[in-house]
Amino acid sequence: MSRVLVVGAGIAGDALAVLLDRAGWQVTVVEIAPGLRSGGQTVDLRGDSRDVLARLGLLDAALAATIEQRGLAWIDERGRRRAEMPVEAFGGAGFVSTDELLRADLARLLHDATGPRTRHRFADTVTGLTGTGHGVRVEFRRHAPEDYDLVVGADGAHSVVRRLAFGPEEAFRRPLGLAHAWFTLREARTTPPTPPLDGWFLMLNLPGSRVVEARPGHAGEQEVGFTFPATSLPPRGDTEARLALLERTFAGEGWRTAELLAAARVADDLALDTYDQVHADTWSRGRVVLLGDSAWCASPLSGLGTALALRGAATLADALGREAPADVGGALAGYEAAMRPVVERAQAMYPGRVRSFAPRTRLGIAAMTGVMRLVQRGPVGAFLTRHVGDYGRAPEAAPAPPVTTGR
Repeated sequence: MSRVLVVGAGIAGDALAVLLDRAGWQVTVVEIAPGLRSGGQTVDLRGDSRDVLARLGLLDAALAATIEQRGLAWIDERGRRRAEMPVEAFGGAGFVSTDELLRADLARLLHDATGPRTRHRFADTVTGLTGTGHGVRVEFRRHAPEDYDLVVGADGAHSVVRRLAFGPEEAFRRPLGLAHAWFTLREARTTPPTPPLDGWFLMLNLPGSRVVEARPGHAGEQEVGFTFPATSLPPRGDTEARLALLERTFAGEGWRTAELLAAARVADDLALDTYDQVHADTWSRGRVVLLGDSAWCASPLSGLGTALALRGAATLADALGREAPADVGGALAGYEAAMRPVVERAQAMYPGRVRSFAPRTRLGIAAMTGVMRLVQRGPVGAFLTRHVGDYGRAPEAAPAPPVTTGR
């Protein structure tokens, strides 16, 4: 029986584990976190995501876990609406869909679907990879070394597998100039209570390319985001420095900003990272291969991270088949040949993508919200409804909308 090590128990990693387990592989998934990660942004179930989940038999369960969505609204510092894009916009192909669920809920569905030939090891990671000619000798932080027929790095944009097998992160990272913090706010019923969202994703753009976001989460919760210019951040372990950076950057701003900054201090799932892309000339070396953000992070600004992760997992599983092929290199090359054009189109965001999401000036903010109103009306709106396609599908099958929300 062929043995595969998947590093990273996220969307791409566990989707691949489900498919390879069903194909007869013996699968080990190692994850540095002590358990499945909580939090994370909302992802939609359109296009490729929907297709792959249907193939896995998980679409109905995913749809049952969706969060109420009414659309996206851009607001000013007093909470007044500048523009709206309801879920019905462009025939349901706008920025927010009716079928959205939290990333953590999707990860749990995939994890629970892994079969009897799959084992998970949490709170561990790889520390060394050595090719043996017929496989890979893997060293772990907490377990004895083991041999595998294949190692898959599905451990995100800051991939340890990529660093060990391909080189330092700096060789692959392409910063987009913004950073993003996100966390879950538990609504309070004190006086005054937490303002409800009523199914709307609210976005406040501020001068200096800053954004404050709140969108629906589970009952009694809201998912909060802060975006601001940065290409580097305080160390991951220095939570106080990271919180202080957020507070300095957004101090004194309107709407609910002070409330949301206070909520960040007590959140148990606060995360902060830069918006980057990952560009690699090849995704495999010997019997080590990269998958998902480890190989091609298009950044949340593309809006296609989950779709690419799921499609990539299905493509890699199909290339590998039921057991380690005699020509592993050929199988991995076939996977890359199928996915690279899709990835390159997803990464090639239209000119001005970053500035349209986070304009620098008040004039830029006014222009952006004006465009958001204009594109939904009259002949322009009718044209886009006919041509925008199914958002979330592979770029060669249908173009993305003219602007994305950075989810």
